[in-house]
Amino acid sequence: MPHRKLIARLQAISGISHDDRAKLERMPYTIKNFAKGDIVARPGERPLSCCVVLSGFLCRQRIVASRNQVTSIYVPGDMPDLHTLHMPVMDRELCSVGDSTIAVVTHSCLRNVLAGSAGLTNAFWRETLIQAEIHREWVDNLGSREALGRVAHLLCEIAARLGSVGLCKEKSFVAPFTQGIIAQACGISVVHMNRTVQEMRRQGLLDWRGHTIELLRRTDLEELAEFNPAYLHVLNSPEKLVLL
Repeated sequence: MPHRKLIARLQAISGISHDDRAKLERMPYTIKNFAKGDIVARPGERPLSCCVVLSGFLCRQRIVASRNQVTSIYVPGDMPDLHTLHMPVMDRELCSVGDSTIAVVTHSCLRNVLAGSAGLTNAFWRETLIQAEIHREWVDNLGSREALGRVAHLLCEIAARLGSVGLCKEKSFVAPFTQGIIAQACGISVVHMNRTVQEMRRQGLLDWRGHTIELLRRTDLEELAEFNPAYLHVLNSPEKLVLL
């Protein structure tokens, strides 16, 4: 079921009825696969559809003063371009981080589904507001924390977001992130990023081997990052967390 992760995401943040689940399951879609570094959407494009991340990760990025800045990371269940329903022009590049698979749903189909369901309209509106709050948290993270806190906060956030759709097991998750991608999201150099990861390892907070990232002492890492998951607004999580 291509929309399973979308349903899991909306169920986690809002709760949806059986009828609304059925409406989502009936939406026609097109599956697209991308390899590492493939461009999903470019600035200036006017998409006629939205995508749901089924597997893998996407990021939103932009070259600023000759340096690439990652401004968002999207996990399975997310709709990175949901805003194009009302803001039709892409302002930043959407890129695949490692291999990824998305389901593409036309704007016309989404509008028809939302027109027939107040519950889904509210759920998608809530998702849009949560994505905006995540963006504000990223701004605070970049502007107020040192490198160690920035990286720790981002890793804690990704673990929590993956946990909301059942993809983080206790303390570890699998992701094709390079230190470079995380550095670009945290506004630091790759050299500084490497030193930061080594410091986390030295403190026994993190184990990063290949594509597996393990938060060894998750509570301590969250304290270091001043991470409060309330801004994610998860109501129903496979991790049994209530993040209100």
